[in-house]
Amino acid sequence: MDIEALRARREERRRAIRRRRLVAVGLLAAVAVAVAAIAIATAGSGGSPTRAASASDAASKHASAAHRSASGARAPAAAHASASTGPPGTNPVPILMYHVIAAPPPGAPFPGLYVPPAEFAEQMQALKGAGWHAVTLDEVEAYWRHGSSLGAGKPIVISFDNGYNSQYTQALPVLRGLGWVGDENLQLSGLPPSQGGLGEGQIRGLLAAGWELDTQGISHADLITLDAEQLHEQVAVARETLQHRFDVPVNWFCYPSGHYNPAVVAAVKAAGFIGSTTVVPGWAHPSDDRYRLHRLRVLGGTTGQGLLELLDGTRRDPPAPSSYTA
Repeated sequence: MDIEALRARREERRRAIRRRRLVAVGLLAAVAVAVAAIAIATAGSGGSPTRAASASDAASKHASAAHRSASGARAPAAAHASASTGPPGTNPVPILMYHVIAAPPPGAPFPGLYVPPAEFAEQMQALKGAGWHAVTLDEVEAYWRHGSSLGAGKPIVISFDNGYNSQYTQALPVLRGLGWVGDENLQLSGLPPSQGGLGEGQIRGLLAAGWELDTQGISHADLITLDAEQLHEQVAVARETLQHRFDVPVNWFCYPSGHYNPAVVAAVKAAGFIGSTTVVPGWAHPSDDRYRLHRLRVLGGTTGQGLLELLDGTRRDPPAPSSYTA
């Protein structure tokens, strides 16, 4: 290598060292400014650095929520849960249960679980016409626990089990057209896209539309037949997997086929779920056990008027729609 080349390499090394020194000095200065700002804020407020950091985090979260609101996205349910507006709510809220939004194919073993798209659209329009609007389970819990408003009119949860593709392709457009959301009780395996299951991109599409993500476990196993290790896998690991994959709370469990016993309930509680839904018909009441909430199965062949009659016939006490708002 000639002398000129050696000189060029040495000069380049000197410049690199100078750049690293400047970056290091800049970082130290930034840290010093940040420490001083925290100290000043803490002294002025009488609080601690931890509180100052928490306030900063809260401001960031509020700014993010404001951006989502401005862009037309539904605010996350956690925001509702943190806003206490009065005493705990006392009114029941019905939870509808759907599976496949499609006509049943010939020979389908459970044809009643198939609701054709036209029927589903008719049902949703009937609900809207009768003053109903869709909310999430997290929002219902915030109402029951903190008195958070569920909005004007009559709130209802529209839940979908297993994770069928038609819940994205058929149900989502109808609910989106009404400005409504759904509750997806996802089964993590056993229903891949090739068998009519939701793809990961579709799940993210539901979340972007404001839907709540909950779970029925890994494989829709009969939980009462499992040992403790298998039960942990189906319940706790399912929740952790979805939380990490989609960065959402996953607060509610849905018992596969409605099968549960004390051991299953204990596993659901231990996994950190705040409640569970069953297939026992009826409305969900705030006085009921959160781990045994009732739902109303909607079967194929149900007209819009038929759905309204189902709701009217299963409520245990007179409606008081105005008390759902703060």
